[in-house]
Order: sequence, then structure tokens, then C-alpha cells
Amino acid sequence: MITDCHIHIQPLEMFKPSALELMKKKRPNYEQIVECCASPKAFLKYLDKAGIDRALLINYVAPEVIGFTSGVNQFIAHYVKENPKRLISCGGLHPRNSTNILADVEQILRLGIRMIKIHPPHQLLYPNEYLTGVKELEIIYRAAEANGVPVMFHTGTSIFTGARNRYGDPIHIDDVAVDFPKMKIILAHGGRPLWMNTAFFLLRRHPNVFLDISGIPPQALLNYFPRLEEIAHKTLFGTDWPGPGVPEVKKNLDGFRALPLSEETKLQILSKTALNIWPA
Repeated sequence: MITDCHIHIQPLEMFKPSALELMKKKRPNYEQIVECCASPKAFLKYLDKAGIDRALLINYVAPEVIGFTSGVNQFIAHYVKENPKRLISCGGLHPRNSTNILADVEQILRLGIRMIKIHPPHQLLYPNEYLTGVKELEIIYRAAEANGVPVMFHTGTSIFTGARNRYGDPIHIDDVAVDFPKMKIILAHGGRPLWMNTAFFLLRRHPNVFLDISGIPPQALLNYFPRLEEIAHKTLFGTDWPGPGVPEVKKNLDGFRALPLSEETKLQILSKTALNIWPA
């Protein structure tokens, strides 16, 4: 069962104009993206053509940079009802844009959201700022840990207007992994293109840290992670479609399958790791 663990199905109407223009850039099939975001049936047909069985649908709260409010959580919870076995919901929480973080956490749990996304370069904070007064982060992590909800962190750079890339260094997640050892942590994009060695170190150090290879061109993957086979059991396939500059899902999948990796490693990354985290 092949799972794409990083696809952006989001409420396009929430995008700031500058962010939406970046999304549209070099996208001759933009109307198809609009259709997929509006219609889960259309998106499932897209997955079928790409050869993908399941998809994790990434949403997060970032009104400052992208425009997303907490409304993304209701959006994605409703969207996945079309086929909960194939569509896995990811919602968001923003420590500095919440008037009642406990209520927001409760809503996430009530909606059955299956992963929480924290986007430091778009939320303009470090993942470990609970150590310096942002107690809302600690509340989020404790709730995720207690309820078995994985937390994905964007690691690496972002080209969206207003993003602050210093927040994308994954070394700050070392504290989080130490302080919340039972919380599954996913490093989206593996720190690319600056901090891949840091991401690899964290994966090998912490049993609760996993890697998402989305947003990395398949032809560059083994340059970024030459010892990928060592961490295959902690690695998730993902594409980051339809992010800026990201090829179509099928092209990403075909490119990954063409890599000089063992079939066992490919199966682990395409299917088994995700099934361990989100059983079918």
C-alpha cells in the first residue's frame, strides 16, 4: 500500500495573493489543482492515475505568511470523510495565534485529525520555544504525545514571501525529541537544502524521530542522504505536490523507483514505514 505522506490539499481561498501566485507559477494544470482541492473524488482519481493508494493531506495554521487560519482543521476533517482509509488528515495549531490553546487542541482531537503540522519558518518560531516561555507549544506536544498523534515539523528552507528560514534548522527539534520521547516526530523535507546532516543525526539519535523525503528531487535524494538504506525503517515517501517547483506525483514516484536502492528499501519507504505509523 503506497502512501504519499506529504500532499497539500488546502483551502485555496485562504491563500494570501502573493502565496497563491507562487503556487500557480509554472503550473499549466493549475485548474486541476483547484479541482482536487475542492473535490475529494477528483483527487482520488488523480491518486489512482499516479499509482498512490493513500495520501496524508498537509494543513497548518500560518496567517502571517500564507494566510491559513485554524479553519483548515474543519476543512480537512470534512474532506477526508469521502474515504478515510485512503485520505489521512493533517491539521495545524499555532501557539501565537491561539486565544485558547487547550480548546484548539481539543478541537483537533474531536475532529479526529491524525497528524499535527508545525511550520517554524511560516509560524515564525523555533520548535523548542516552550523552553523560553511559549508554553502553548508544550501543551500541544503533551497532548500529541498522550493521544498518539504524530507531529510533523517543516525543516529546511521556504521560498514563500515572509518566511524566516533561520527557524528551519532541525537542530532545535533535538530538545523536543528529548523532552517528549513518546511523541512521533516527522522531519518534513529532511532539512533540505542546508541541514540534511543534522536531520540524519537526529534520526539516528532519537527512536521517535522519522524522515519525510518530500520536496527533494528523487535524482538528488542519495546525494542528500547517501546512507538512506540505514534509515529506511524510519523514512516516509512524500512528494510535496503541488508545491512550487514540485513535479507531478507520478513523476516523483517513478523517479524514486528508479533509484539504485534495494527493493526491500523501496518497499519500506513507499509503504511499510507509513503503515507502522498510520495502520490501514
